[in-house]
Amino acid sequence: MSNTNIKIVIGNKPMSDGNYGIYLRITKNRKKKEISLGIRCKSGHFENGELTKKHKDYKIDNEVIFELKRKAYSIVRNFQRDSYNFSLEEFEKKFRGIEDGEQKIDVIQFFDEIITELEFSERLGNARAYKETKEALIKFAENKILFEEITFTFLEKFEAYMRSRGNQDGGVAFKMRQLRALFNTAIKRKLVNQDLYPFGEYKIAKLKANKNKRALSVEDFKKIRDVDLSERPDLLEAYHYAMFSFYTRGMNFVDMMKLKWSDIQDGRIYYIRSKTKGHFNIEVTDKVLEILNYYKSQNRTTEYVFPILLKEDLTPRQIAYRKHKVLGRYNQKLKKIAKIANVEKNISSYTFRHSFATILKQMGTRTDVISELMGHSDVQITMTYLKEFDNEVLDNENRKLLDL
Repeated sequence: MSNTNIKIVIGNKPMSDGNYGIYLRITKNRKKKEISLGIRCKSGHFENGELTKKHKDYKIDNEVIFELKRKAYSIVRNFQRDSYNFSLEEFEKKFRGIEDGEQKIDVIQFFDEIITELEFSERLGNARAYKETKEALIKFAENKILFEEITFTFLEKFEAYMRSRGNQDGGVAFKMRQLRALFNTAIKRKLVNQDLYPFGEYKIAKLKANKNKRALSVEDFKKIRDVDLSERPDLLEAYHYAMFSFYTRGMNFVDMMKLKWSDIQDGRIYYIRSKTKGHFNIEVTDKVLEILNYYKSQNRTTEYVFPILLKEDLTPRQIAYRKHKVLGRYNQKLKKIAKIANVEKNISSYTFRHSFATILKQMGTRTDVISELMGHSDVQITMTYLKEFDNEVLDNENRKLLDL
C-alpha cells in the first residue's frame, strides 16, 4: 500500500446550508479521489482528520468516520492481497458497496464530489454551473435523490418545476446539460448502469432558447457610441470596455481582462483567445488608441491594460471572482448607458461582439472574411451571429414583390 494513501478531509468551500462536507480522500500514484461521507460540520469543528467537541454528536460521527476509514483500508488491503492493480473508480464502487446491477448512488452527494474535484483543479466556472443545478435539484426533490430515480418522467417534472420558478428555455437547458454531464460521469466511472440513462428519451435539444436579438442596429450602435456621459463618469468604464470590444473585432470580456501592455507592440495587439486558443493580430486604430491612452495615463502598477485584475500573481480562484464581480457590474452599467442613449434593446457585454459581426455584414463584408476576423474555426459558427440579419434581408427582398 506504499503508493496508496487514505485520509479524512474537510471540503474547502461551504455547501448551500453553510456547513462543510467531510470526505474520504484516496490518493494512488499521485491521482486523487474524494468521496463524500455524508457528514457535514461547521467551520472550525474539524481538526486532524476528526470532528472536535464543538460539533454536535461528535462522538457518534467520529465513530462513523473511523469505521468508514477502516473499511477503506480493508478494501485496499484486499485488492493488494489479490495482487490487483485497482483503479480509483473500482475502489469507489467497492467503498460504496455497489455490486453489479445495483445503482444506489446519491445524486446530491455525487454533485458535491464533482464540485470538489472541479474546485481542486481550479475549474471554478464549471464548479459554479454544477452548484446552480444541484441547488435547483435540492429545491425540487430535497436532499435524497438516487440516480435510478432520475427517469424521463422525473426530468419532465423537474423541467415543469423550473418553469414555474421563472426559468425560460435557456435556463432549463443549462441545468439539464449539467445534470446530463453528471450522469455521464457516473456512467463513465461505472457507478451507474448505462441502462438507467434518461437523456436518450428526454431531449435537451427541444429547449431552444427564444433569443432576443443581441446585435445592435447601425442606428442604435451610433446612439451608444455618441452618448453623452459627461454627467455620468461612473459609466465611463463600461463605455470604454464596450467600444474597445467592438473596435477590436469583438474581443470578449475575459480576453480584455487578461490583456497586458506587453501584448501591444508596433501599433498592433497580439493575444491568444482564452476560449478557442486562436491567435489574433489586430491593428490599433484611432478609436482603440484613444481608449488605450486613457488607461495608460492612469499609471497603475500592474501589467494589465484594464483595471479588472488589480494585481499580479492572482490565483485562478481570485481571477474567477474578479471576472464574475466586474462583468456583473459592467452589464448593469451597460443597461444604464442604453437608457441614456434611448436604446430600448436589452444589451450586455456580448452585444458588442455580435454587433461587430452584424454591422460589418450590413456594410457588405463577406461572411468568410467576418469569420476570419472573429477567429471562428467554421463559417457556420459565424452564420449563427448573422442569422437574424439574414432574415431581415430576406424579408426586405420579399417585400419588393409588393411593388409589382
